[in-house]
Amino acid sequence: MKYAILTLMSFAILLSNNLMAQKITYPHTETINHTDDYFGKKINDPYRWLEDDTSKKTEGWVKEQNAATNQYLSSIPYRDKIKKRLTELWDYPKNSAPQKEDDYFLTYKNDGLQNQSVLFVQKGLDGKPEVLIDPNKLSSDGTVALQATAFSKGQKYFAYAVSASGSDWQEIYILDFDTRTLIKEKLEYVKFTGISWAGDDGFYYSGYERPKSEVTKYSAKTEFQKIFYHKIGTQQANDQLIYQDKEHPLRYVGASLTEDERFLVLGISEGTDGSEIKIKDLNDKSVKNFITLIPGFKTNANVVDNIGDKILVQTNEGAPNYKVILIDPKNLQATPKVIIPEQTEKLEGINTGGGKLFASYLKNACTQVVQYNTDGTLERHIELPGLGTASGFGSYKQDDYFFYTFTSYVYPPTIFRYDIKTGKSELYKKSEVKFNPDEYETKQVFYPSKDGSKVSMFITHKKGIQLDGTNPTLLYGYGGFNISLTPSFSVANMVFLENGGVYCVANLRGGGEYGEEWHKGGMLDQKQNVFDDFIAAAEYLIAQKYTAPKRLAIRGGSNGGLLVGACLTQRPELFGVAIPQVGVLDMLRYHKFTVGWGWAVEYGSSDNADQFNYLIRYSPLHHVKKGICYPATLVTTADHDDRVVPAHSFKFAATLQAHQSCDNPVLIRIDSKAGHGAGKPTTKLIDEAADIWSFVFYNMRVKL
Repeated sequence: MKYAILTLMSFAILLSNNLMAQKITYPHTETINHTDDYFGKKINDPYRWLEDDTSKKTEGWVKEQNAATNQYLSSIPYRDKIKKRLTELWDYPKNSAPQKEDDYFLTYKNDGLQNQSVLFVQKGLDGKPEVLIDPNKLSSDGTVALQATAFSKGQKYFAYAVSASGSDWQEIYILDFDTRTLIKEKLEYVKFTGISWAGDDGFYYSGYERPKSEVTKYSAKTEFQKIFYHKIGTQQANDQLIYQDKEHPLRYVGASLTEDERFLVLGISEGTDGSEIKIKDLNDKSVKNFITLIPGFKTNANVVDNIGDKILVQTNEGAPNYKVILIDPKNLQATPKVIIPEQTEKLEGINTGGGKLFASYLKNACTQVVQYNTDGTLERHIELPGLGTASGFGSYKQDDYFFYTFTSYVYPPTIFRYDIKTGKSELYKKSEVKFNPDEYETKQVFYPSKDGSKVSMFITHKKGIQLDGTNPTLLYGYGGFNISLTPSFSVANMVFLENGGVYCVANLRGGGEYGEEWHKGGMLDQKQNVFDDFIAAAEYLIAQKYTAPKRLAIRGGSNGGLLVGACLTQRPELFGVAIPQVGVLDMLRYHKFTVGWGWAVEYGSSDNADQFNYLIRYSPLHHVKKGICYPATLVTTADHDDRVVPAHSFKFAATLQAHQSCDNPVLIRIDSKAGHGAGKPTTKLIDEAADIWSFVFYNMRVKL
């Protein structure tokens, strides 16, 4: 028996070694003769046909690529072991912080492996929780997810939006709360919307016209977003058009009401950076039109609430780290009163609750929360459990407490109850995840980038690891759109950490961790700074002997997928594995699909000669070269991604496969009935994590 076991082990090792050495034969990808002329420069696009993601030809290509990827992944000896462990780790009760709505509390709960979290409601904290919306019953496979939700002011109705298969397109339904039955109205063709109730009579929302074609609605450019008012008891066709801009089709617009429902606020943007704010005083019946409170689009601002007839605004005008001002809409020429001046740390957000202001700052990418009176008087710095991320500060004016959540890399999400009058936090609900934080540690380091800029990075691993250059290490980044990467717990990462992995997150320029100057330092013609910051992080980890290139993986999604694509093409020898997920990889054509036009304020556009010249210098698709050994690469995307259309990943994977000069695999994983990431069911999350970690470990030659 002992001999038989040894024989089986030897066979497994032999099989493993053979698979490592095997040169993959990729499915054939046809090339076509297609050339675009950009200001006199000819750019070939041989895989243009893959942009038609609904054609039979593309569907056939997707099936062949997925078959090749599944064959490779299924041959990894410990893939099933990793999936089993992920399932065990995932299987614990999860709860959101209770949200108070008058006498009721709303809470999302997941018993462990439910595909979607269930929304519960209860009367009072001691009341019996009842299921309000169970999205798992809205589909057979868990691919329908809840999005925006909102009680009407008197809790007579409950409106909720759902999306299917990960798409950004949503439908809004309305529940009679007393009877828990749906009323007949259904609102279609909404996207990027909130639900803002006016009493119990109706609500404001953002919508689009019906797409010209149901076939192309997941890839065609979306234009002319409008604001509508839906009155309960009427059909969508009769909804009142509140605002539209016929001269600017490529603008987003959202609507919200101040807490007292006096002011209707429009937040308008031409993309993902820069805003304009318009308001209407609904108490003044003589007012017919909106007035422009903050002209666009050179600053970022948002309305916090009103204080009487004045408007409280968070803005970065003249304050890269943001400040809070009070504006008199009847005297816009007057200098606004500064309520909370700009601080050394970035003001990440501000909320109201119990008649107070709660300002969330970022200090070295970690949350600090300060409570102010509405006149700007500092009342207290709120004590948090440690360095990490806190969210949920805020409530209605009449409330005297609320719940918030705190998390960090080795601190699972934990819910606290906060008393507004005393400033005391008390533990409300601790996570039940099977994880011992005492076995792990997180440190924050600062390293120099190429131009000498100091960049921060969080490094998490088991205590007592040896810095001998052999640790499997994953470096994650984003670096764009003013988005901040702050410490948070991920159950999916536990498999990596348990097996000796070092998990690193770099706070790159382009992000929002250090204010608007940090953001601007990584956008438009400064985008190369982001890639330099990421490359410098990798070099730091190698120099400090955490790892070596063969055992260093890089990962990022969306704009982070662009980051990974750019870095693997610029410095292929620096990394052993690359995981670009739902990435923006064709920088010359991204703006021609769905909502890609909105990113031109961040990236620039190839329609502009100057911007084309810097986009072409880093566009990942256009920098894949023959004769280069690229890292083992697993590209991931999904068939319903209508944020970053899958054509980016299709064309990049096909190009990389055609040009790869060594035996490192280049595979693409194309999920079905999934989108950019939001609302993905638990089963798909586990499957994806199992595939990624199997691929990472296997191509690092790590034995599990």
